[in-house]
Amino acid sequence: MLQKVKDIYSESIQIQISASSLLSENIANAAQMVMQCLLSGHKVIACGSGRSHANAQLLVANLLNRYDLARPSFPSVLLDLNGAIGNALIFEKARETLYQHQFNAIACPGDLLLAFAPLGSEKTVLNVIENAVEKELRVVALTGANNDTIQGILAAEDLQIAVPATKESRILENHLFVINALCELVDLSLFPCA
Repeated sequence: MLQKVKDIYSESIQIQISASSLLSENIANAAQMVMQCLLSGHKVIACGSGRSHANAQLLVANLLNRYDLARPSFPSVLLDLNGAIGNALIFEKARETLYQHQFNAIACPGDLLLAFAPLGSEKTVLNVIENAVEKELRVVALTGANNDTIQGILAAEDLQIAVPATKESRILENHLFVINALCELVDLSLFPCA
């Protein structure tokens, strides 16, 4: 059991090392996209399906509340199907289109979509990405390796941050790192003296 724990650490560290050289530029560019969106008076919209929903939720919590710095809230929205909203939509709509209804109701030109799709087969998230591209909103897609589906949907000005892993648990760990890095970069750039 102890060896397995060490193996898990080793696997995670190796992916982090690969990601540091492969993803740093895209993470910095994504932080710039978030800052441009916020500074122009628009909002960040986040979505994720399954376990990735928790990562999308954390991103929005960090933007609305704070990351490390006490600062004003940043406009951000989580596409979410909890409670009555989800029950009403599930009753009347196809499951794959559930987030689209919320997205289409709130998305405005200039907003930014951050979509979490570690495996690239999350149809609810793929549909929102397609809608965002159709509406000409910028998109940052957080995925895993070998994710040609999403790359084929994105517009030229959009960005994919593809963690160099295929195991969902390692991808989710790295998405959490990307969230933390994005929030730290945004905070430090917008509030350098805090």
